[in-house]
Amino acid sequence: MAKISSEELGTSPIGTLLIKQAVPASIGILVMSLNILVDTIFVGNWIGSTAIAAINVVLPVSFFIAALGMSIGIGGSSIISRALGANNKPKALKTFGNQITLTLLVTISMVVLGLAFVNSIIPSFGGKGAIFEPAKIYYTIVLYGVPVLALNMMGNTVIRAVGKPKFAMYAMLIPSVANLVLDYVFINVMDFGMAGAAWATTGSYVLCFCFILWFFLSKHSELKLNLNHLGLNKPIVSEISSLGFVTLARQAVVSVTYLLMNNILFDLGGENTVTAYAIVARMLMFALFPVYGITQGFLPIAGYNYGAKNVARVRKSIYTAITYAAILATLVFVVLMIFPETITRLFTNNAQVIAETPSAMRWVFAATPIIALQLIGAAYFQAVGKAIPALLLTLTRQGFFFIPLILILPLYFGEIGVWVSFPIADVLATIVTAYFLKREIKTSLNTATVKP
Repeated sequence: MAKISSEELGTSPIGTLLIKQAVPASIGILVMSLNILVDTIFVGNWIGSTAIAAINVVLPVSFFIAALGMSIGIGGSSIISRALGANNKPKALKTFGNQITLTLLVTISMVVLGLAFVNSIIPSFGGKGAIFEPAKIYYTIVLYGVPVLALNMMGNTVIRAVGKPKFAMYAMLIPSVANLVLDYVFINVMDFGMAGAAWATTGSYVLCFCFILWFFLSKHSELKLNLNHLGLNKPIVSEISSLGFVTLARQAVVSVTYLLMNNILFDLGGENTVTAYAIVARMLMFALFPVYGITQGFLPIAGYNYGAKNVARVRKSIYTAITYAAILATLVFVVLMIFPETITRLFTNNAQVIAETPSAMRWVFAATPIIALQLIGAAYFQAVGKAIPALLLTLTRQGFFFIPLILILPLYFGEIGVWVSFPIADVLATIVTAYFLKREIKTSLNTATVKP
């Protein structure tokens, strides 16, 4: 029987394999993050600084609905990786079919609700005053494309799960490049303003979907579906839901965090302070791309080898991923500590925003060198199908620590209390994750089963 391409996940040297998986993921995340970054620069310079705040208000809503697709994708991809590792291809196919059906049913329903309550959702996420109207324009148009974005995010995780990281990278490159080109045309050339920024984003989603559809219909994909695979299977739906809920819960907490941050900062400093946070939030997406790339590359390696009961390779993949990610996170930390004002000036010429943002950026990234352990630790439990610890560790940083901190510290320290909440939450979450990961390695991964 010929080997399927995913078997490389169980045979190649861990270091080489992690790089092979992580580099395309990192490049994809880099270009996607650059897209968001440059998009923000375009919007700030061509429309105005208020438009940056408007987009920041809309992102948690659209990203949460899109994250439904990502959660279904990551939950199902964990099953697919383990099924392929156990040589159970029928389960992998059924899982993929169920992912598609679930993504369509859930996201379309959420979009209908999101459009029905647009006038109450936007103010609740900080879209007040001068921010409201541009936020409403952007929100309405982008929401139409969110189900397509959800399918893209789901499909991308499956492409990576079957051992095709380069195609997953291409799927991330296409919308990123397309969005920048369309931004230039719609905003700068055709002067469509916020509507132009929104249509550029939605159009890029559609182009990405066309590529992902082509991939799964082409010879490159080993997952060839038929209509029977699309019918929902209760045990598979349950497993996808339990594992995917980890990602969904994380994004839900992110959305709540945006809601709280936008409202707290608006009350403390108005539109300019919300804009400062929007710039820092973009850097959180962009600057850590190599660390997120390592995390994405780690997931299918850990899942496949856990399914194949090769715990020695699982253990080694954990140590290698943490080491690589920690080195990269430290490099990011150094750059951001040295050049925060230069970075801020790329986004805006608003003097007050330029004055506020560098200090905020330094605080937000103060604990960056240690976050690798927290990210890889939480990812491990999701990769191997342990939903409860994965959920708890995923929620630790923002849910259990960060949100309480930003509700309490600003009462005593004002705006600085918001910014110092970031490194405090990072340190506490890393300590908790280190404890549970160490215990897991000593128990579940203590007996090496090395395959030839």
